[in-house]
Amino acid sequence: MTEKNITTTWWVYFLRCSDNSLYAGVTTDIHRRVDEHNNSKLGAKYTRARRPVRLAYLESAASKSLACKREYQIRHLSKHQKEQLVSQYCPK
Repeated sequence: MTEKNITTTWWVYFLRCSDNSLYAGVTTDIHRRVDEHNNSKLGAKYTRARRPVRLAYLESAASKSLACKREYQIRHLSKHQKEQLVSQYCPK
């Protein structure tokens, strides 16, 4: 029996909230996570008060560590820089 090396893709994302603010997070399943932010108590407290939310930006990361580091970086961008990042996002 051979052991397979399973790699998980981590995602760093911005959600656009109903008040036009941006929320950053990381996940391994972006569709599930956006649904949680919109429809369950599993969504962040910040987004629960600002529903509905929609995906505004998404990028992949090779590991949880890299995803968290990138999330930290983008959270600390200025509002203008965040908006520029979001405006350049083209979903596939």
